[in-house]
Amino acid sequence: MDQRPLRLTLRQLQVFVAVAQHGSTTAAAESLAMSQSAVSASLAELERALNGPLFDRVARRLSINETGRQFFPRALSLLDQAHELERFASEGGVQLRIAASNTIGSYILPALLAGFRNAQTGPCELDMRIGNTQDVLQALLKFEADIGLIEGTCHERDLRSMHWCDDEMVVIVGPTHPLAMAADQPELLHDMLRDADWIVREPGSGTREIIESRLVPALGTLRFALELGNTEAIKRAVMSGFGVSCLSLHVVGDEIARGALVPLRAGLPRVIRPLQLVVHQDKFPTQGLLAFTEYLRGAAPALCA
Repeated sequence: MDQRPLRLTLRQLQVFVAVAQHGSTTAAAESLAMSQSAVSASLAELERALNGPLFDRVARRLSINETGRQFFPRALSLLDQAHELERFASEGGVQLRIAASNTIGSYILPALLAGFRNAQTGPCELDMRIGNTQDVLQALLKFEADIGLIEGTCHERDLRSMHWCDDEMVVIVGPTHPLAMAADQPELLHDMLRDADWIVREPGSGTREIIESRLVPALGTLRFALELGNTEAIKRAVMSGFGVSCLSLHVVGDEIARGALVPLRAGLPRVIRPLQLVVHQDKFPTQGLLAFTEYLRGAAPALCA
């Protein structure tokens, strides 16, 4: 192990991360409950220790430069490890920021969060944000979340994804829609689906990606008549008879069971999409993160059944 004295301090790293996130020493000082002059001095000491600037000075703002961007994930990782040591020495609690795409965050994850929290012996603080797949990936890239759960595909080279479980999608209409009468007639059904008004999610959504990648090749060009940014709104629009959509069985299973929605499966490919766990490749794997990941993987068989 290198025994040379360290020129960097954790406080300097905290200041650097805060300035990078807020874009100014004034805002960083407010977030850290420090004076602006103390933040400026700490940042200057860090840049001297690293033999170069981490930010470009543009007017009254600081814009992180290439060196700073490369340093940022490493600084975050060190701070994560320091926080982990503090928790280990005190209460051993869990503190996680979770980002989830809409179907997972709204219909699958809430019960799992409750189960995970109840399984912890120490304090457990869980913060969840919900958006579409691209929103989740951006949160991870900006280190605004510790782990992401998505329904779409991750193409970001700085992120590492792993298969979690599978999610079945189903084409659905309301019981009064003309398509409901053709549910068991494949040839007629396909023609009617091509002419139908489709209700879809916005671009960047994993649900929208499935329709475009799996159903359009099977059916041909579809008419996207209504675009909604909320899965629950799509479900209610379909139930009202507005049109047709394709949603997760986790979202529409109860409505199908009571006859409020009609599944259309005749002659259509079975659509199974993988749900993914995603982390940044430079994210330090804290004990809380490892425990949460293991819990989710243990819960997967029941979700996919």
